[in-house]
Amino acid sequence: MADTSYNGKTVYTLTQVAQSIQSMIARTYNGRYYIKAEMVRLNHQPRNGHCYPELVDKEGDVIKTEMRAVIWSSDFIRINDKFQKITAERLKDGITILCLAAITFTPRYGLALQIQDVEPAYTLGEMAKNKRETIARLKQENAFDANKKLKMPLLPQRIAVISVETSKGYNDFMVTLNGNKHGYRFHTELFPSLLQGDRAVATMTNQLIQIAKRKDDFDCVVIIRGGGGDVGLNCYDQYELAQHVATFPIPVLSGIGHSTNETVTEMVSYGNKITPTEVAYYLISFFEDFENKIANIQTFISEKTQSILKDEKNSLSQLEAQIELSAQRTFARENHQLLELQSSMHLSAHKILESNERALSDCRAVLGDGARTMISRENIQISSLFTKLQLSVKQNITNTRNELRYMDEKLQILHPSNILKRGFSITYHNGKPITDCNQIAEGQEVETIVLNGRFKSVVK
Repeated sequence: MADTSYNGKTVYTLTQVAQSIQSMIARTYNGRYYIKAEMVRLNHQPRNGHCYPELVDKEGDVIKTEMRAVIWSSDFIRINDKFQKITAERLKDGITILCLAAITFTPRYGLALQIQDVEPAYTLGEMAKNKRETIARLKQENAFDANKKLKMPLLPQRIAVISVETSKGYNDFMVTLNGNKHGYRFHTELFPSLLQGDRAVATMTNQLIQIAKRKDDFDCVVIIRGGGGDVGLNCYDQYELAQHVATFPIPVLSGIGHSTNETVTEMVSYGNKITPTEVAYYLISFFEDFENKIANIQTFISEKTQSILKDEKNSLSQLEAQIELSAQRTFARENHQLLELQSSMHLSAHKILESNERALSDCRAVLGDGARTMISRENIQISSLFTKLQLSVKQNITNTRNELRYMDEKLQILHPSNILKRGFSITYHNGKPITDCNQIAEGQEVETIVLNGRFKSVVK
């Protein structure tokens, strides 16, 4: 086998060694084997249709084994069509596969796996297993519902968007958001990122880190993309991305595809809407709800104000009627007392006269003519007394009438309408007149009634 020797030692050419290895591998590995590996890169060559995948076997994040493979163009067309039919995705970078391969060795290209078939169901199963492990880990860390427990701002206007500027999903989101029929204004900032493939997790995670540094500048984060199959969404089941979303300091909204299989990232986000358009409508709904609440409050205030004004008007009318009735009753009572006093004084005067007349008659009988002079004098005195009594009664009547007239004028002056005419006003708070400044506090609303209307004001 050896062509030459050197100092008594056999020398082999590199080709001879490679041919020997090729012969040994051909004898030892003469069949086809099912091999599980992560396909880091597919390396499809459009010119000739061949693929040269880079396969690795990892333990955690550490690569234990790395090997080159080949898929000839005729096999690739068949394998890719079957894979796409079952998974709704083409063969691509960054997925775990179970392949049927022959182990080959050529002197020029070395060791390689010639992939002849791929099991799509296994790839879906590996993704499902990874998804379950990610969910379990997040729940064990008490992080699964962390983002959902955050509070969305009343009006989320400042939005950080993780997407691709040229994607249809991003365009649909922006058109819906900025073209809303109400004219609500939103402030968005795009953080460009890959949305699928082996680098998607790293780029989206990095953008989340950048947004977290500026978390006070935003009300929420939106992750949006167009539709895709389960394989295309595999990166959203990865622990690193899901953990960043679950523990993010502000709410994260997801709209990453039309798939019915919800990813872990969607599960842990504050809100998950299937499409980017639905995410936009969800944000718009906060403003619509707020506007409806304001309209309802305005209606309530208007109706309440009208009710209060009506009640106060009725109360004022009742108060006016009560004052007028009270004045009438007082005047009638005083007039009645005056008439009784006048009648009593007349009766007393007549009784005095009758008594004096009887006394005079008795004196006349006893004294005779000698008493006439005295009687005459007494008559004069009696006449004078009667005159004084009459004058006194008239004066009392006059004084009483003057007092009644004064009281009537005073009541008229104290009437609310006359008080308001003189520039005074009545101020109410919660339906009660204010007589002390301590009854109200700064910021409270009061209502003031003047002669020709009423108005409200706020205490400062």
